[in-house]
Amino acid sequence: MQFGVNLVNRGPLARPDDMVRYAQRAEALGFQTLTISDHIVIPKAMPANYPYHPEGKFSWQGARDYFEPLTTMAFLAGQTRRIRLGPSVLIISYRNPVATAKMLATLDALSGGRIFLGVGTGWWADEYKALGIPDHFANRGERTDEYLRIYKELWTADEPRFNGKFHHFGDLEFSPKPQQKGGLPIWIGGHTNRALRRTVEFGAAWHPIGLRPPAGLDPAELGRKRGELHALAEKARRDPAGIAIHFRCPLSFSATQRAPMVGTAAQLLDDLNAYREQGVSHITLDLPRDSFTEMLELLEQVAQELLPKLA
Repeated sequence: MQFGVNLVNRGPLARPDDMVRYAQRAEALGFQTLTISDHIVIPKAMPANYPYHPEGKFSWQGARDYFEPLTTMAFLAGQTRRIRLGPSVLIISYRNPVATAKMLATLDALSGGRIFLGVGTGWWADEYKALGIPDHFANRGERTDEYLRIYKELWTADEPRFNGKFHHFGDLEFSPKPQQKGGLPIWIGGHTNRALRRTVEFGAAWHPIGLRPPAGLDPAELGRKRGELHALAEKARRDPAGIAIHFRCPLSFSATQRAPMVGTAAQLLDDLNAYREQGVSHITLDLPRDSFTEMLELLEQVAQELLPKLA
């Protein structure tokens, strides 16, 4: 099993110097990936259906200083040498697909082939409205699929051409290509049937986020979803073994509390082994704490007590 960590790129702990220290320490400790979350603006009005809190609570103040992920990835790529970088997840229908494909290809070439692309469709209609693209919200799934086709065409074709519902182009030069042959590995976020079908069509990996609203995805539930994914792959005549499962979730050490990915080191090892038995080959951990010092201490604890027994 491989391990990654999600960077805190918003709020009072998202300071440039600390983000560099965190990325460099994760690299030195042997974590394979560093992921970065995506919002461009934070509308202050309470969302109609906020999905990321069990009681629907929302505070825009906690998302001040939200660093944009592609720019942050470029900054951190220049401060690291080995660790792979990617968004978890990029809402690709927020951005022009040709320009975004160019930015990602450039970043992959400059970083020595260390970039992957986590993809999501987004949920916040007001953010689309603030970006001047309110009509993109209703068809964001369809746009996501088309934009992924555009990326693949631009990254791989010597003479890229595309004729889709939303975009058309041809007779152009697109370079540099990504350093990784075939383009960036694509991790498809989400846990719905549409997300599973998108994974089968485009994904090197399925990248669900669980153990927090809106998705539970304990090992047994994730295993059932894996079965659905494999059935869809077989129906599409794709080998299910060619689709990795890269799960993301929070983790917390505790001597008194017990829940999936909450407990003692021995209990956490049991949980991680349970996920591995369900096909998870890479796990991205959210390790937020109240201070940067506490975040680094937790990072060190994971590296010392868990990684050596599962790597």
